[in-house]
Amino acid sequence: MRNGRNFSWRRSALALTTAGIFAAGIWSATAVAEPAPLDTQSAAPAATALERLPSFADLVQKVNPAVVSIRVDEEVEARGSAAMPDLPFPPGSPFEKFFRDLQPQGPDGAPRRRHATALGSGFLISADGYIVTNNHVVGDGKDITVVRDDGTEMSAKLIGRDPKTDLALVKVESKEALPYVVFGDSDSVRVGDWVLAVGNPFGLGGTVTTGIVSARGREIGAGPYDDFIQIDASINKGNSGGPTFDVHGNVVGVNTAIFSPTGGSVGIGFAIPAAIAQKVIAQLKEDGKVTRGWLGVTIQQVDDDLAASLLLDKARGALVAQVAEDSPAEDSGIKTGDVILNVNGKEMEDVRAVSRTVADLEPDTDAEIVVWRDEGRKTIDVEIGTFPENLEMASAAPSDGTPEAGTTESLGLALAETPDGVVIRSVDPASDAAEKGVRPGDVIVKVSGRDVKKPSDVVAGVEEASKADKNSVLLLLRSEEQQRFVALTLEKS
Repeated sequence: MRNGRNFSWRRSALALTTAGIFAAGIWSATAVAEPAPLDTQSAAPAATALERLPSFADLVQKVNPAVVSIRVDEEVEARGSAAMPDLPFPPGSPFEKFFRDLQPQGPDGAPRRRHATALGSGFLISADGYIVTNNHVVGDGKDITVVRDDGTEMSAKLIGRDPKTDLALVKVESKEALPYVVFGDSDSVRVGDWVLAVGNPFGLGGTVTTGIVSARGREIGAGPYDDFIQIDASINKGNSGGPTFDVHGNVVGVNTAIFSPTGGSVGIGFAIPAAIAQKVIAQLKEDGKVTRGWLGVTIQQVDDDLAASLLLDKARGALVAQVAEDSPAEDSGIKTGDVILNVNGKEMEDVRAVSRTVADLEPDTDAEIVVWRDEGRKTIDVEIGTFPENLEMASAAPSDGTPEAGTTESLGLALAETPDGVVIRSVDPASDAAEKGVRPGDVIVKVSGRDVKKPSDVVAGVEEASKADKNSVLLLLRSEEQQRFVALTLEKS
């Protein structure tokens, strides 16, 4: 009976399985013939929620015609090793010519030239064809082609460029009025505001990306006038020179750089603020170049140690490390060791503020500069000069007399007298001087504001500061690259 029940169960299971296969076959055939779409409507957000989501379609449609792609064709020197070994091809063969053309040098030893194409972006700012882009996009601008959003190609002429801000202005000729966009108020842009970037990344013209303003006033080491808007809208190679729009379609920035460990966008892009771009572009349009105000000083940031050495209430302003000969600063009486605190009534918080403020001043106009000197404020009237194309700072006068050596144990420095002045021979690696970047070969120009000519002058200056119960002593150092102040902590005995 057990065997019979088992058999009967197996037969029943088989019948059920067969029926299931049959039924599934009928259902499957029906499904293929009439597929049912997924029900997405019931899963959609409520209308009120959708209305809160931003759409930039209308804005993009309006601004796109004013954004262009820029192509620059030029010849550059071929890169590579100085020479290639003799090629195993018979003279005159196609293979010989092909591989010879790859060599960086021609038969006469002169560098070979090769054709190169640079791609970037730009945007029209007037109906008569003026276009803003980056200086690094156009370079010398010998052969510039502008491609509009409808594919129309137009030859462009370089009007002017400014390497210091990486801006350039080109122009196309057209019989009809061209669509253009206008600059907005970049000073009113806030961190968290929506922005749009439009450009030509990787040759893909008319690409639109969105994001927010991530930060303001970014310094990325691009130049003395760094003051970038950081955005997280995706920008890549080819976006350079393109516009950053606010939600009203006004240009608030010119895309110029990205931070990327990979070469592609990681959400950290930088745009030149419209407030800077407008001033530069206006001068390029008028004169083909940018003229900046010039004071004639080398300045450095005031940190906490320097502020304490100078008896300033806090770290602010810009410390004058060097004054150029025959400069407006020298003529007006500004001295090395002065701290520039105020220019024309505007407080200067740091070096960048001083550089930008002075650069914006009209040459041959008077300016009122307040400096910190001898533990007090002093007002100096200066006639602003024109920033020279090539500037060489004054060098220190050589010293006379028998060479002298010395040490400053409290600073960890070994000194020697040379024709160039008091040179640091060695630096204790455990000293405050080493930590602050003082290096062998640096020349000590001043100690506590006094000129030094021999090591004993340095030792005397340090001892004087120590006897006055000061926590640090201020040294003016000159290296091959620059002249700067350093406040070194005094070791108490």
